[in-house]
Amino acid sequence: MTDDAAFEAWYRGLYPNLVASIGIVFGDPDLARDAADEAVARAYERWPRVAAMSSPNGWAYQVALNEARRRRRRQAIERRLLSRSAAGDPALDGPTGELWQLVRALPARQRTAVVLRHVADLTEPEIGEAMGISRGGVSSTLRAAHSSLRRQLADVDDHPRRKGATT
Repeated sequence: MTDDAAFEAWYRGLYPNLVASIGIVFGDPDLARDAADEAVARAYERWPRVAAMSSPNGWAYQVALNEARRRRRRQAIERRLLSRSAAGDPALDGPTGELWQLVRALPARQRTAVVLRHVADLTEPEIGEAMGISRGGVSSTLRAAHSSLRRQLADVDDHPRRKGATT
């Protein structure tokens, strides 16, 4: 398989989940597409080196996350400098429902780990590479996130209105 063919196969398998995952983490589908585009462009420029990595997908997620963070910081600075108020984020194309609202409310690190695991379907080592943390750090972050979500879901289930009671 030629380098171009190998890159194209990798790209086709990666890109949809990369965009969706970054979009969910940041709540901005346009930012997600831009960050994912930048990540795959960098991968293409360095394809022989990226292809030889133990986790090309993890590397691409790391680049996309860093790019999205950089763009988000730049947007904030521009807004402050131009004294504009943000018009709000566009509606997110991604998982919906109460559980995903709870996921969006998690701290950034936990939210990122959950999305990379359950939406992008990355392994813990791949998540570690994407987030720049150890596999053990990923495991403990996911454990904390899952624990938080379990508590919040239990609180929702215990709510009187959920059990059919009236207030």
